[in-house]
Amino acid sequence: MNPYLFGYLGAAILALSALSLTRKNPVHAVLYMIVMFFHLAVLYLGLGAEFLAAVQIIVYAGAILVLFLFVIMVLNIKEEMEGERFSGGWPFGIAIASGLFLLVVLITGNIVPGQQGPYTPGVIAAQTNTKLVGTLLYTQYIFPFEIASLILLVAVVGAIVLAKKKLR
Repeated sequence: MNPYLFGYLGAAILALSALSLTRKNPVHAVLYMIVMFFHLAVLYLGLGAEFLAAVQIIVYAGAILVLFLFVIMVLNIKEEMEGERFSGGWPFGIAIASGLFLLVVLITGNIVPGQQGPYTPGVIAAQTNTKLVGTLLYTQYIFPFEIASLILLVAVVGAIVLAKKKLR
């Protein structure tokens, strides 16, 4: 991948993420997020992960952001926009985020550079990304996949229960 394109995509993703988090209008925040998701998909394409790029566009930019926009349209935006943007707990949030960032840096710092796993670029080139992901997901990682599907099912049922109005 061209290093200038990679630098542009990285800077754009960071800037669009920051804009998405700092906008007072939730619709504008979602629009910045959708542009960021498309930049992320281009980054995946440049890194040779076509399957992740397709999932990024179909699932995240398509389904999830449409859901976000639907929820935002149901809410009373004028009431939210009149209130204060940040609550008093933002210093605590920044401290927690900084701690998590430091933890990730410490964990990833222990990775030995130059050491390769069993899935080298040659192995991935021999098969397609989609076939390799599907084979691993439905053979070696079937149990975590099923646990994730159960967690998502519980989340959907919980959302339905919370959204359902009481019948009296």
